Amino acid sequence: MDNLGERIKKLRKEHNFSQVKLADKIGISKSQINRYENKGIQPQADILNKFAEVLKTSVDYLINGATTEKAKNTLKDVNLLQKFSEMEQLPEKEQGILLNVISAYLRDFKAKQAYTF
Repeated sequence: MDNLGERIKKLRKEHNFSQVKLADKIGISKSQINRYENKGIQPQADILNKFAEVLKTSVDYLINGATTEKAKNTLKDVNLLQKFSEMEQLPEKEQGILLNVISAYLRDFKAKQAYTF
């Protein structure tokens, strides 16, 4: 992923949106979506915010391919990535509790697999 247009296109496809469907959700034309994805045209800030909201990502990711890009390349399940993004918004104490629960579940699952033939 090198640029904004490629990131928009990738996220659009991950959400199974056509250009027409995404355009309808954002309130712009399909041809404008095409310009953003393929011609390097930069959307205005309010449109960029709508892209981020509809595509369930951050403006930072759309513009810079920020740190969440690495997670997106690793985590293919959009719902799982969304839950981790939501977890990041929680207070540190609650994040720690959830990480402990996840760690315990993974430990138990691996132990169960190790003893199942």
